[in-house]
Amino acid sequence: MNTTSPSADPAPIRIPARSGVAVRLAKGTTIKVINTHGRQVVDTWAFNQDDIGESMSMEHSRTALLKVIPRVGDTLLTNHRRPILTLVEDTTPGVHDTLIAACDRHRYAQLGVVGHHDNCTDNLAAALATLGLETRETPCPLNLFMNVPVSAGGELKFVPPVSQAGQYVVLRAEMDSIIVMSACPQDVTAVNGMTPTDAH
Repeated sequence: MNTTSPSADPAPIRIPARSGVAVRLAKGTTIKVINTHGRQVVDTWAFNQDDIGESMSMEHSRTALLKVIPRVGDTLLTNHRRPILTLVEDTTPGVHDTLIAACDRHRYAQLGVVGHHDNCTDNLAAALATLGLETRETPCPLNLFMNVPVSAGGELKFVPPVSQAGQYVVLRAEMDSIIVMSACPQDVTAVNGMTPTDAH
């Protein structure tokens, strides 16, 4: 992950496998999210810096775009229907997901996991806490690199990402934002090829 602006080009920030990070992103700044090993989903959220109750919304974005998967040039909207992130570059095959909720303890219990399992909902809360923030709800994330094909009959399937090591997307902030990213810890279904890894 890189955050870039006219005056700075910081070193990549590691998103540790099974964990999350939060960064502040000024309006007009871009962030590059790198699928370092090629098969890692990165759950991605964006919040208005001035009002964390305003967040990137997949349902509002799908309504505006009339697409299930955003493409280069598409702008994602908040729950107030305002622009928050624009996809400006994508070196992957363009397979991402806007349908699936972040994993949580309830999801892993349904999958038969007994006891604690790392999850993206907890990763969101922990990452926001590093900035002294919290949110009462977990918005549906933009699941970068996640491969959830929809069949002609409307069925969904979880399969490994099709992105390759080092491929990336670049997102531009359309308002002063807080971006949170979780290197998804899902290792019960195939969404990370069964093996969560770091991203940057």
